[in-house]
Amino acid sequence: MEQQDVQMVIITGMSGAGKTVAMQSFEDLGFFCVDNLPPALLPKFVELMEESHGKLNKVALVMDLRGREFFDQLFSTLDQLPVHSHIQPQIIYLESKDAALVRRYKETRRSHPLAKSGNPLQGIMQEREMLEELKGRAQQVIDTTDLKPIQLREKIIERFSSEKSHPFTVNVMSFGFKYGMPIDADLVFDVRFLPNPHYIDHMRPRTGLEPDISEYVLRWPETKTFLEKLIDLLNFMIPQYKREGKSQLIIGIGCTGGKHRSVALAEYIKNALSKEFVTLSSHRDMGKDKS
Repeated sequence: MEQQDVQMVIITGMSGAGKTVAMQSFEDLGFFCVDNLPPALLPKFVELMEESHGKLNKVALVMDLRGREFFDQLFSTLDQLPVHSHIQPQIIYLESKDAALVRRYKETRRSHPLAKSGNPLQGIMQEREMLEELKGRAQQVIDTTDLKPIQLREKIIERFSSEKSHPFTVNVMSFGFKYGMPIDADLVFDVRFLPNPHYIDHMRPRTGLEPDISEYVLRWPETKTFLEKLIDLLNFMIPQYKREGKSQLIIGIGCTGGKHRSVALAEYIKNALSKEFVTLSSHRDMGKDKS
């Protein structure tokens, strides 16, 4: 059995962030799925996969705070897995903003597992603190705040339906700080120190995708110096992330409104990195400010 044919995915994250939808999506992809698995049984699953001679080569396991008396064992269990094994779990962490989680609990009239008789927000804050280290160990963080269940399903199927045909990708995402930080970004860079086309009347309603706006943003000495240093840094860092098992890296480039500077720089960085890596660009907030 070849290493690349074996996949073990651990689905975890905030309660109410979509773990059930994620597990159902993996079931549709032919994964053997187990909900609420005690972490102590993880080595047994690795052993079963290795002894199955290819019959059990795709497994998705949901681990969360419903079994919190066992949950503290997860870190030690992960660290004790044999380093020589060709089965290394990939952790997917599902995240969502507090307001969205509270709304979902109110809509379903369910209690948060850490606040069964109290305010769900208290349980959410406690859970977020407890899961902070696990989030940092995840290979993929998916923010479901603005995702409908079908959109989360599509995102998972896109990433896992043909793992062999999807190489490591770099997504350079522009955003506006006034609309909030992108919590699914692995790296975030603030470019609000650069000259802003917003203050030039004929440029204000346009975007950084237009050549003359991009030219304006990129022509300044401080922009050129920043990009030179940033591209050099990313060319060093990206292979290290890839070596750690991540399947994609999301780089956030933020300006005030996410319309001019961040858009132009995200496109420039995408093109510069495309010489070495598979790169994509996205512009989260570009269309939000129509003025």
